Amino acid sequence: MGIAYITKTKMKLEKRIRRHELFAHETKRDNLIKFLFLLSFLVVYFLFVQNEYGTENSIIITALTWSFFVLCTPIADAGFLLDFPIRIATRIRMFYTELIVWATAVLMNVYAHFMNPGVYEKTFLLGLLHHIIMNPYPFWGIIGLCAVGTFLSVYIGDELMDVVSYHERKKHRHKIKYEIILFIFIIVVVVALYDFLLKELGIDIPL
Repeated sequence: MGIAYITKTKMKLEKRIRRHELFAHETKRDNLIKFLFLLSFLVVYFLFVQNEYGTENSIIITALTWSFFVLCTPIADAGFLLDFPIRIATRIRMFYTELIVWATAVLMNVYAHFMNPGVYEKTFLLGLLHHIIMNPYPFWGIIGLCAVGTFLSVYIGDELMDVVSYHERKKHRHKIKYEIILFIFIIVVVVALYDFLLKELGIDIPL
């Protein structure tokens, strides 16, 4: 009885410390704000799609749109919606949870491709996603580069989550400057591939 009470009290104390750390830790606090912003955006987007296509369609459209940002953008913002809360709750590094995020995004598209291919015609982004999926060369290059960029950004994010003060963050960023240069290069190449994709589809976006 006494041991069980001590264990229970210890667990409650650890939870309180984690909550306090979430607000006291500068990097985690910034990431919490980012997480809340992304979650709010996803909810607003879901409500907009629901108004246009109904509840049943809005769920799969929102899920596939999320998968587009996972698979086809080199920044881990979409996956961050799962990576961050799991990291805070379990302390599992976001690099590993991002593997689950990518597997989920791929399975979503396998399901939609075979069970509901017409959903890709609902929005512009899903149309782009479908064209990328159906044309391995050269457009799977977008997915490959985005995978490298995403996991690089998650690796950097994991490293920054482990430091507390602005001074430490600044010092740590200096150490990973070469990774950041590589990340910028990946973004440039991905943008070039998207430009080629849009031209192939006959879409002209004036700059």
